[in-house]
Amino acid sequence: MRELHVKTPLIKSDYFSSFLEHNVYLKMESSQVSGSFKIRGIGNLSAKCVENGCKSLIGCSGGNAGIAVAHAAKLLNVSATVFVPETTSQRSIALMKSQGSQVIVKGANYNKALEEAIQESKKPGNALIDAYDHPDIWEGHSTIISEIQEQLNEKPSIVIVPVGGGGLLLGILQGLENAGWTDVPVLAMETLGAHCFNMSVKAGKVIPLENITSIAKTLGARTVPQQLIDSLAKFKIISEVVTDAQAVSSCLHFAANENTVVEPSCGAALASVYCKVLQTLIKDERVHLTDGPAIVIVSGGSGVTLNMLQTWANEMNV
Repeated sequence: MRELHVKTPLIKSDYFSSFLEHNVYLKMESSQVSGSFKIRGIGNLSAKCVENGCKSLIGCSGGNAGIAVAHAAKLLNVSATVFVPETTSQRSIALMKSQGSQVIVKGANYNKALEEAIQESKKPGNALIDAYDHPDIWEGHSTIISEIQEQLNEKPSIVIVPVGGGGLLLGILQGLENAGWTDVPVLAMETLGAHCFNMSVKAGKVIPLENITSIAKTLGARTVPQQLIDSLAKFKIISEVVTDAQAVSSCLHFAANENTVVEPSCGAALASVYCKVLQTLIKDERVHLTDGPAIVIVSGGSGVTLNMLQTWANEMNV
């Protein structure tokens, strides 16, 4: 079956390494053709659907997943319709349309747009391409870890992952299991106002967010899959939350230090080092680093520009 994603660079960051006083590598999913890691899982699911006779992909997204559906449809030579919530940026909508996809704006949040997408997917020849909640999505995302295993040649100390709906995290966990690395801790980072996983971890069960208030709109899912909560017993997952201001500030630092613009959703993971979340966990002995490097999954994101980040920073007095 055809893979729609590319193998992304794993780069040692001298800046992050000096800041943490430990080797830090960046897995640059921002270099995917769609601009984010999403093409891995969505590409995997889309290719399987087309292989089984699907003629049109139906997506639902706050941005990056929809962009990935649009790219997947173009690469697979099928049509696509993407339902997006009202919070989706015009930039993201334009990127989807540039790949030939139809974009329909429905609902105030992801879950409402998903309801509409589900109805459309019931038509003959259509297939629903969920943004994060499907085993084939997780399988696709697991290739991030298989690539890291090949590129790194040693076991990492920790993997740092931004969390929205939980699809990337489930893929990372699947990849760690495939690699025999289930003892490697995972630091799951969210922004306040999109922290449905953190709430669920504390409750020990899936807890839906009432409203998405974070600026990190691509982390804007109200719930995570039950499978993610079930994984807490098997893996060492540490859930932490940062503010929007910390995420945006981290994005600006990253643009200056690494010459790459990413979304605040990705900034949540970057903030683990920039805002000393990981350093505090180490100091409090909740994380013990081994000789292996820390890995930050730079999830990417095509929905922002440097000017947008600077505008948000000014509004937040960052």
